[in-house]
Amino acid sequence: MSLKAGGVALNLTAASHVMLMDPWWNPATEAQAMDRIHRLGQYKPITVVRFVIAGTIEERILKLQEKKQLVFEGTVGRDTAALARLTEDDLRFLFS
Repeated sequence: MSLKAGGVALNLTAASHVMLMDPWWNPATEAQAMDRIHRLGQYKPITVVRFVIAGTIEERILKLQEKKQLVFEGTVGRDTAALARLTEDDLRFLFS
């Protein structure tokens, strides 16, 4: 199923493998889709595989996710070390 369908109102307790083929700029969206198989009733080990082709927009999306995660951890999570790892160029990239 698509990332959008997997991130909304599903509980897949019989699933044990997640294959992400369409990365999204917001890491929380992907996390929510992955969390759908970590529900009550799930007893199998979970495997998550992300398919990314080198040198494509997908690779840039993963970098964007990392930067957004650092901003989140540095502000909401109050992790000053995470915020300190962001450069001025990172912030320009995020907000431009």
